[in-house]
Amino acid sequence: MSTILVVDDKEMLRDSVGSTLQRAGFTIMAASGGDAALDIVARKRPDAIVTDLKMPGMTGLELLERIREIDDDLPVVLMTAYGTVETAVRAMKLGAFTYITKPFAGDELVVSVKRAIEHARLKRDNAILKLAGSPTCLGGSSNGASNGTSNGAAAAAPRGLARVIGDSPAMRTLKEQMESIARSHGTVLVQGESGVGKEVVARAIHEMSPRSGETFLAMNCAALSESLLESELFGHEKGAFTGAERLRKGRFELADSGTLLLDEVSEVSSRIQAKLLRVLQERSFERVGSSTTIYVDVRVIATTNRDLPRTVRLGGFRQDLFFRLNVLPLHIPPLRERLSDVPALSSFFVRQVCAREGLEVREITPDAMDLLRAYDWPGNVRELQNICERAVVLSRGETIEASLIRNWLSETPAHRAIPAAAPAPADHDHHHAGANGDMRIEPASADSRDHHAGPTTDQNSVRRLEEIEREAIVETLVRFKGHRQRTAHALGIGVRTLGLKLKKWKEEKLVEETL
Repeated sequence: MSTILVVDDKEMLRDSVGSTLQRAGFTIMAASGGDAALDIVARKRPDAIVTDLKMPGMTGLELLERIREIDDDLPVVLMTAYGTVETAVRAMKLGAFTYITKPFAGDELVVSVKRAIEHARLKRDNAILKLAGSPTCLGGSSNGASNGTSNGAAAAAPRGLARVIGDSPAMRTLKEQMESIARSHGTVLVQGESGVGKEVVARAIHEMSPRSGETFLAMNCAALSESLLESELFGHEKGAFTGAERLRKGRFELADSGTLLLDEVSEVSSRIQAKLLRVLQERSFERVGSSTTIYVDVRVIATTNRDLPRTVRLGGFRQDLFFRLNVLPLHIPPLRERLSDVPALSSFFVRQVCAREGLEVREITPDAMDLLRAYDWPGNVRELQNICERAVVLSRGETIEASLIRNWLSETPAHRAIPAAAPAPADHDHHHAGANGDMRIEPASADSRDHHAGPTTDQNSVRRLEEIEREAIVETLVRFKGHRQRTAHALGIGVRTLGLKLKKWKEEKLVEETL
């Protein structure tokens, strides 16, 4: 049910307009002047405003200007008995949705308000859809954003607990906890190794919650530098920094009344941690470059693959923020601890890929399934999903054979044998067998080194590999203006790897804190 703020200094007209809109099914809030209206806009965030033009103290046009400083998209309907072309043009330039002249019929007012709300909803949905395609949103098999509506292929996608596949004792316990947590409005902290499906669990909780009809937004906290992350989360004002050409709403504002997923929350800087703490405590924040306090109603679900209590003890994460996030904790077990779920998961992924590629459903042979169940899955569910997709695409028959996947299950770094080092020339280094039969390599003597002609190198002039790596990463970050996702892609490393390196270097004071 949409909420309308009616602003008029005359109580009789205020009550009349409110009653008309209330009969049409709207929830009404009222204000007798501009200052009271601005306070309500900041704290309650109505869906639309109906205001008189001529009011003492602050006129309707002045109120409209002030509202635009808080919310660029909030629809405003102006009412006046003194309609002129000049006033109408100015109102439109300031961003009023429409302008109605007194006296007006009740139906005219209701239609204008409904159109204003629908227009604002479309603009908001468009902004959310743009975020869904943003590299800073979480990707994978689920979108980075949703607004509670679905159609087409999305309508057939699993929702709620149906997203969480597995019937092992550990997963049954997890599902029971999820059902209880979903009914609450409390903050959730989901912990688990990389690839276990933390975003899937977060989305399922949202879809089972009372907020399921509202927006779900996801933010990868490890993907951006501190300044960009602050802007993405809290928004910024026009001119707040170089390149800020217009007001931009942040994730907290766009997810108002819905759910915001903060992925890898343990990677945020101490300054952003302080701002997150305030949002969780006060449900309010200021955009970058603004002193206006904005109030929101957002459920936060945070995820991390770190041992967060240990990180707190080591001073890498604020204890007070940890307590605020850890209201409703969830731990997702790694796949190696629930291998009985592998058949159901692999069958689901195979069917999913076959449907996407327009292929007949492939069957996994018993021998192939035995291999999958015997593997310990260091990459967890994400690795299993990748193996299943590769098997479907490369299989030549209607079945997935053990011979096809056997080699893939030994290619991961955790299982790959370390190749033997190439032997050094005999006259440079001397090889000796140790007592236990292993080979020890000892540096050649000074005489043997001097025996070989060639240029010599001063060890002090040789740069360490870590210095070269750090310089390359910093230069690439600067080139991409601090965008970690693009930097990681250009360097061929993971975003998390990049974030961990930067965090380490910042702690050692080797790079700027602003990176």
